[in-house]
Amino acid sequence: MRRRTIPALLLTLVVGMAPFANAACPSDTEIDAYLEDFKQRRASKAFSNDISVADAECTKQKLAKKLPTVLGSPIGYKAAFTNPAVQQRFGVDGPRWGYMYDRNMVDIIAVLPHNFGARSQYEADFIVEVKDAGLADAKTPLEALAHLESVVPFIELPDLMLEGQFSGNRFTAVNVGFRGGVTGQEIPVEVTPAFADSLATMTIVMVDEADGNKELGRAKGSAIMGNPLNAAIWLAKTLKQSGITLQKGDLLSLGSLIPAQPTKPGMRVRIQYIGLPGDPSVSVAFN
Repeated sequence: MRRRTIPALLLTLVVGMAPFANAACPSDTEIDAYLEDFKQRRASKAFSNDISVADAECTKQKLAKKLPTVLGSPIGYKAAFTNPAVQQRFGVDGPRWGYMYDRNMVDIIAVLPHNFGARSQYEADFIVEVKDAGLADAKTPLEALAHLESVVPFIELPDLMLEGQFSGNRFTAVNVGFRGGVTGQEIPVEVTPAFADSLATMTIVMVDEADGNKELGRAKGSAIMGNPLNAAIWLAKTLKQSGITLQKGDLLSLGSLIPAQPTKPGMRVRIQYIGLPGDPSVSVAFN
């Protein structure tokens, strides 16, 4: 899997770029004000809460022009709002997407500051590694598996970043809050109905090991569009419609299995994926 191991330092917000014509973008002054808030890990007042879908996409494009030299190489794409509970929370009627970069992706036993962002969060997520661009033409979870190399447990570490309450469009404008995350061990794909079904029927359990394994959340894989592979298909098709062809090794983050929660110092969060081969887990501690 195309990943990069880094020291457990403060993560940096990632904001992606998408081609989007004829959108009335925020001014350069507004973009720069947000970037300064971002650098300071300070909750931002940037962008209107009623920003349109078009303007949100255009905002991502303008932000991205100023961030690539800071954020490292692109490694894939993030699906957001794939869980109905998260759609309701953000007031959106369907999934959105953003970009992922490598500099803040940690694949070691992670110990991170609890305040790595302005409004730091953790969430149970899931990644698939792309084998080829044929994923965009898949129609079923089983067909999708033929175009994937592996699946990967993933704790995303998003940053809500924006001050006060905000809309899904406003959150989309800042690349749906991507900062980075912690990846577990990749699991090679088996192109079988049983493996496809296991992704829907797996049980995801999130606990705080520092608090006597207190349960923080529990869900089925089906919380993401009935099967996380459906989110992979949706994302691949949506990217293709935007003129983006997936490449071998691209990572696709498929959305929140359990809605994001705020970090606290002293937590040691472990997420287990019961029902996948070996019942794998991934963990992160916050100091």
